[in-house]
Amino acid sequence: MNIFVIEDDPRIADFLSRGLRAEGHRVEVASTGPEGLELARRVARERNAHGPSCVLVLDLMLPGMSGLEICQTLRAEGVALPILMLSALGAVEDRVAGLRLGADDYLAKPFDFDELLARLESLSRRGREVVPAVSARLVVGDLVFDRERMQASRSGQILALTARELALLELMMSAPGRLFSRERILSNVWGASEDPLTNVVDVYIRRLRSKIDDGHADPMIHTVRGLGYRLESPAVSPTGHRPAG
Repeated sequence: MNIFVIEDDPRIADFLSRGLRAEGHRVEVASTGPEGLELARRVARERNAHGPSCVLVLDLMLPGMSGLEICQTLRAEGVALPILMLSALGAVEDRVAGLRLGADDYLAKPFDFDELLARLESLSRRGREVVPAVSARLVVGDLVFDRERMQASRSGQILALTARELALLELMMSAPGRLFSRERILSNVWGASEDPLTNVVDVYIRRLRSKIDDGHADPMIHTVRGLGYRLESPAVSPTGHRPAG
């Protein structure tokens, strides 16, 4: 893999650099927020030269510009590099903030190096499927998601969504009609550390459906029993039958 580390603690940066290189990966390090942002932009421009297996390891607390600001800026610019965010802050709200702004996974310090490697390998595989964002707004039928405001509306009515519901909706709206398995949703919205046997995905799909589809004749969130969920415009949904779930 080509791994780009943005970390201001020289001890951690050196540990990551030496450890990842010992595993055969190519590593480049930036130590400030602005330097890291420019590094990520350069990597995005030169991604064909680096190959598809590029991953960004991004510290949350950086001088000059925070990791959250870097992540938000990159996603707003359509940079689709997989991002693993590192932070000594392990609270749920900190993880949610990072995932909400576009991080693909979150690892709290101190971390196990083998776990870091496993997550980077997972993100590298997933990153080959990532399609860069082309707009700050996602539109599916009368459902609109504003990435800059982190706000969604249907038929012009603002939806009262939590941070996790917004992250789930953004994922599904990014590929209308695509079937998302529970495992893929769990990995993208909650991160690799979540228990794969949890029913949290089903719970949040029900919550999201109640806020998006209730009161509308044509539902947008569809259940494919035993396989997962998809979101699509009522215009392309099957007519005459209400979807299961």
